[in-house]
Amino acid sequence: MRFSESFLDDIRARLPASEVVARRVKLKKQGREFAGLSPFNAEKTPSFFVNDQKGRWFDFSAGKSGDIFTFLMEIDGLDFPEAVERLAGEAGVPMPARDEQAEARDRQRASLLEVLEHATAYFEASLQAAVGAGARGYLAGRDIGPDLQTRFRIGYAPATRNGVKQYLADRGVDQQRMVEAGLLVTGDDIAVSYDRFRDRVMFPITDLRGRVVGFGGRAMAADVPAKYLNSPETPLFHKGGLLFNGQAARTAAHHAGTVVVVEGYADVVQMVGAGFDHTVAPLGTAVTERQLEILWRMADEPILCFDGDAAGQRAAYRVVDTALPMLAPGKSVRFATLPAGVDPDDLIRRDGRAAMEAVLDQAAPLIDVLWARETAGETFATPERRAALERKLAGAARAVGDESVRRHYVEALRDRIETYFGYRREASAPQRRGDGPAGRGRWRRRDEPMRPHEAGDMPVSQGLKATSVVRGRAAYTLRDAVLLATMVNHPALIAPHVDDFCDIDFAHDDLNRLRAALMEQVATDPGLARADLHARLEARDFAAVLATLEAQINRAGFWPALADADDADAEAAWGQALVLHHRNRTLNRDLREAEAALAKDPSELNLARLVDIQNQLASQKGTEALLEGFGAGSGRSSPAF
Repeated sequence: MRFSESFLDDIRARLPASEVVARRVKLKKQGREFAGLSPFNAEKTPSFFVNDQKGRWFDFSAGKSGDIFTFLMEIDGLDFPEAVERLAGEAGVPMPARDEQAEARDRQRASLLEVLEHATAYFEASLQAAVGAGARGYLAGRDIGPDLQTRFRIGYAPATRNGVKQYLADRGVDQQRMVEAGLLVTGDDIAVSYDRFRDRVMFPITDLRGRVVGFGGRAMAADVPAKYLNSPETPLFHKGGLLFNGQAARTAAHHAGTVVVVEGYADVVQMVGAGFDHTVAPLGTAVTERQLEILWRMADEPILCFDGDAAGQRAAYRVVDTALPMLAPGKSVRFATLPAGVDPDDLIRRDGRAAMEAVLDQAAPLIDVLWARETAGETFATPERRAALERKLAGAARAVGDESVRRHYVEALRDRIETYFGYRREASAPQRRGDGPAGRGRWRRRDEPMRPHEAGDMPVSQGLKATSVVRGRAAYTLRDAVLLATMVNHPALIAPHVDDFCDIDFAHDDLNRLRAALMEQVATDPGLARADLHARLEARDFAAVLATLEAQINRAGFWPALADADDADAEAAWGQALVLHHRNRTLNRDLREAEAALAKDPSELNLARLVDIQNQLASQKGTEALLEGFGAGSGRSSPAF
C-alpha cells in the first residue's frame, strides 16, 4: 500500500527518532545529538548517532542511516508497511482508509488466518492424542522432544480423509474457505473434497509477523509419492516469498550476526534445538530472489548450508546464479558444505553442536563456489580450453548488477586465473592520468620450479570444491606453507605461539581448515606425537594438503619447517615467517586503500602512493627476506626463505 508523505510526516512528528531508537539502543545526549554503540556491529567507541531535528539516525561503523521506519526495518526485519503500521499505532495516528477491494482482500486474509489457526490447533491436538503415537515416536527418534514440538507448534494430520474438514466444519468454517486456505483437495472430477494432508507430521509455516499461513507435511508412510507436501499457493501462502522459522530467526540473526539457511524443516528444528536460533529454510524449492532479499534484511552475508551430496551441490550452484545479479557492496552469501550423505539433523544428533559449528565456521564465499563450479572435473591443457574458462568466468562477472562489486569480481577472477595457470601481469611503468589503470602490463610466465603445463593435463578434481590443492604444483605461498607446516611438524611450538598462530589469515581455505583440525587434535591431546598427529590429520582427509606442503618445502630447501629440524631452529624460522606475513598483510591493506583513493581522486600523489606500495610488494615477493642465523641446533647452514 502507498502512504502519503503527509501521513508519514505526521507519524515522524509525533515520535522523535531518539525515542524510537532508545528502545533498542542505549543513547547518551551529546550536544544536539544522541550517541550510542552500533546495534549492527560490536564496538567500544560509539559510532551511532541520532538527530531529532533531522529525524534520522546514522551508523558510521555499518555505513547505514535512515529514519524511524528504516530503523525498525533494519532491526526487526519488518516490511515497510509493517513498520508504518506499528509506528502509526504507537503514535496514535489512524491508518489511511483503503479502497473497497483492498478491504475485501483484508477481510479474506483475516478469515483465512483464522481458519489456519484452527487447523494448527487441530494438528497439535492430534499429535498428542492416541492417534499421534506413531508421529510422536518418529519425532522422538529424531530428538525432537515436547519442548521443540511446542515451540514450533508441530502437529499431526491423521490418516483420515476428513479429519480437519470435520473439525473446521464443527466450528462454522465453510468448505470454500477451507479450499482457499489450502486444506482441502477439490475439483470438477472429485465428487467429495477431502483433506490435503493425511498421515503426516505437520510443520506450521508463518509469515514474518508470526501468523500461520500454510503447512509443510512430512509423510509417515514410506510408499507415499511426496515425502514432503506443502500447502498450495493461496492468498496467504506464496512459498517463494516465505522462510520456515523466518519470524523467530530475524531477531536471533541480529544477535548472532548472521543467518543460516538449511534445506529441511526438521533440520531447522534440530538446529534451533542445538542453539542455532538464527536458522531458516526455504519451502522445498531453490532459494528465490525474494527470499534472498528477506535474508539480507536479517544479515549481510547469510550462510547457506547444503547437504554434501550432488543435489546439495546443484542447489548451491543455483543460488550462485540467483545471487550474482543481486550482489551489492557488503551484501553477499557464503556456503557451508556438510559431509556427503549427512544433513544438519544427522550431524547434530551424531556429533553434537560443535561439529555443526565447525562446518559453519568453514563457510566459503560465493566466489569460491563459482570458481569450483566452473573448474571442477575439467581439464585445461589447451589454450582453447583456458580461453573457454576465461569466457565463462567473465560472463559470470558481467552478471553482477552493482558496478563496484562487478569490478572487484573481474579483478578477483582474473587473479585466480593468473595463479591457476601460472601467469602474472608484469607491472608497467607508472602511467599518466587518462592513460588507463596503473600497473597494467603484458602477460608473462611465473618463474616457478614447477609450471602448470609440466603437470600434464591439469585435471581439476572434485576435491577442488573444498581445496585449492592441485597435484604437481605449489598451491600456496612459501610463507604460508612454512607457517603451517612448522606447527604440523613441531606441535610443541603451538602452545607458546597459539594466539599468533590462530590469528594468521591463510590465503587458501584448505590451509585454514587444516589449521582448525590441527588445533582440535592438539586441544584434545596436548602431548600428541608428530607421527600420531600426522596419522589423525590424514584420516581427516588432509593427506593431499600435507603432501603438497611437504613437497613445496622440500623444493624450496627450507629445512627448519621439516620434522627433523631442531625445535629451536624451527621456532626462530617460524617467527621470521610470521613477521613477513604481518608485513604482507599490512601492505595488501595499504594497497586496497591506495586503489580506493586513486579511484576517488586520480591525482599524481595518489598514483605515486599506489606505485610505491606495489613496488614494496614486488620487492617482498622477490626476496622473501633471507633468513639468517638458523641451523645451530640442527647443524645445518642458513636457509633462504
